[in-house]
Amino acid sequence: MNLRFRDPRQRAAIEAAAKQAGVSLQEYILSAAYARATAVEERFLAGFKESMARSGAAFAAEPGTADPSAEQRAAEADALRELERREQGHAA
Repeated sequence: MNLRFRDPRQRAAIEAAAKQAGVSLQEYILSAAYARATAVEERFLAGFKESMARSGAAFAAEPGTADPSAEQRAAEADALRELERREQGHAA
């Protein structure tokens, strides 16, 4: 692995940390990258689980709270018929 650092102080700091940990520079950097990727994955999975819980709660809601009322369904059907009638008028 070819490791190049723009800042020599950064390289020295990482080499010192690797030496203190008792591992090679490459192993230290790879371990840090793996830990960072794992942390990102854990945050993603936690967010996904929260999203699934919210979705599950929405589907578990009482039918009356999630379903539109009969009046709302009738209004939507009327609006759809009106749109279709207008489109047929424009096509003619």
